Amino acid sequence: MPLYGSFEALIEQATILVILTTITSLSLLSPLSSLLSPPRALKSGKLSRAVGRRLLLVIQVVDLAMAREQLQVLSALDLARTQLYHFTAIVIAGMGFFTDAYDLFSISLVTKLLGRIYYHVEGAQKPGTLPPSVSAAVNGVALCGTLAGQLFFGWLGDKMGRKSVYGITLILMVVCSVASGLSFGNERKGVMATLCFFRFWLGFGIGGDYPLSATIMSEYANKKTRGAFIAAVFAMQGFGILAGGIVSLIVSAAFDHSFNAPSYEKDPVGSTVKQADYVWRIILMFGAAPAALTYYWRMKMPETARYTALVAKNARKAAADMSKVLQVDIEAEETKVEKLAMEPANSFGLFSRQFARRHGLHLLGTTSTWFLLDIAFYSQNLFQKDIFSAIGWIPKAETMNAIHEVFRIAKAQTLIALCSTVPGYWCTVIFIDYMGRFAIQLMGFFFMTVFMFALAIPYHHWTLAPNRIGFVVMYSLTFFFANFGPNATTFVVPAEIFPARLRSTCHGISAASGKAGAIIGAFGFLYASQSQDKTQTDAGYPPGIGMRNSLIVLGVINFLGMLFTFLVPEPKGKSLEEMTGENEDDSPELDMQPPTNRTVPV
Repeated sequence: MPLYGSFEALIEQATILVILTTITSLSLLSPLSSLLSPPRALKSGKLSRAVGRRLLLVIQVVDLAMAREQLQVLSALDLARTQLYHFTAIVIAGMGFFTDAYDLFSISLVTKLLGRIYYHVEGAQKPGTLPPSVSAAVNGVALCGTLAGQLFFGWLGDKMGRKSVYGITLILMVVCSVASGLSFGNERKGVMATLCFFRFWLGFGIGGDYPLSATIMSEYANKKTRGAFIAAVFAMQGFGILAGGIVSLIVSAAFDHSFNAPSYEKDPVGSTVKQADYVWRIILMFGAAPAALTYYWRMKMPETARYTALVAKNARKAAADMSKVLQVDIEAEETKVEKLAMEPANSFGLFSRQFARRHGLHLLGTTSTWFLLDIAFYSQNLFQKDIFSAIGWIPKAETMNAIHEVFRIAKAQTLIALCSTVPGYWCTVIFIDYMGRFAIQLMGFFFMTVFMFALAIPYHHWTLAPNRIGFVVMYSLTFFFANFGPNATTFVVPAEIFPARLRSTCHGISAASGKAGAIIGAFGFLYASQSQDKTQTDAGYPPGIGMRNSLIVLGVINFLGMLFTFLVPEPKGKSLEEMTGENEDDSPELDMQPPTNRTVPV
């Protein structure tokens, strides 16, 4: 007896096998895997009807496959070997993030100095500190500007093009970094008002850099190493934080050596020399230098091919630009671009039902995880000095002069950046395309939760002098797993999972959600971390829940971030168009299977 029941069935099976082999060569076997199992009709020998039905289905699928075929210019980018232009793009985009981090976090190095200079109280036991409202404004106003900039420039990047607005954000950062160190008059109201005004617009420029840099890098990168390239851009933040500490160390050490002032407890007025007013200005203004150096190269970058082809619908320019970049001949497929533009999957808007169905949960996942992360991350980063002072790692303020206090704070933050922040960022760069975004984010939130509770529950133990080094090590590990975890992945994923025409906007929304969390962390932690004992609070602050309870709250927030991570899909190894479905047809009769953007690959 023949293997398949009859000679006719054997011919029928062989015919379909030939067709399926042809389709396999077009890389379409996975969607058609259901065709591989021999149907009952073949066993019963009903050749004509069985083959007819299945051939009709195969023809429909082949037509659909040809319609969904990737544009040559996009395929060339996806399959391109790693080369010089990738690293050039990383440096150009990354220097923006170097400046972002320097400007956002350097303010925490000089706030205590500002309090000593402008809010000194004659006869007080402790040096002057910024009042609660002023401290909240100085620390948080740049974050408010960043939130606004992320939404505005994210939307503008999809409307005008990534390159068209990329230079504007850099100019804002350079001008406002310099202006932050200037002031109208020498009275404290004028100085603080000027500082807050320019730091808001500095933040506005920084905000624009988030969606634009991420989108540009994702659209330039190949699909094999795309995660590492986007993460490398973001990892420049670590060097920016480190540079802020190093510049502060150099400037404060130079001034402290030149103007050897006594401690506050010995001479309250003499502990803050007049020249200390230059220290914070120099530190803040230095942030303009790296951004200014990259302006020319930003303007030389061509527009991304995905924006030019899929959004601007200019196939000829996309092919010409990428031919120069990749140094290969690329065909301008104008007919195919026009055909793709007419498909329903490539036309729905942000507030449409189709977007909600395809990407609604994804957007919820990216916004919620970034929001929860930044509450914890910015609370820890902006107020490291307060935490270190609370455990006694930084000496009491009255035992130091004003400039030496800047030196000690910068030394502590530089050590944390060098030992945990920078290594964490670059571990993500190394492992993201092997482990995947989901695994790294889940792992990061998990260990942040564990270490935060390990610090908070036995908090009194860590405040004892013999255990302070242990506290610093544990605290550093929370930063390491923040950066080898959600702080990097929340930046990477939104640049990969949304359609090209909405990519910058959706990344801006996700990032703005994060900055809303940062604002809550920056403003809330100031008050929450105050001692429950009225006599132990900083001047002008009401009693809070204490440092221990504040750390417990941050631990709970990290745990919630771990849960919301399950809403985020895994883009590892997929092209941007595979993730977004921009080459898919929404026709129900040709919907062979639902989208497979699973969180965990199976």
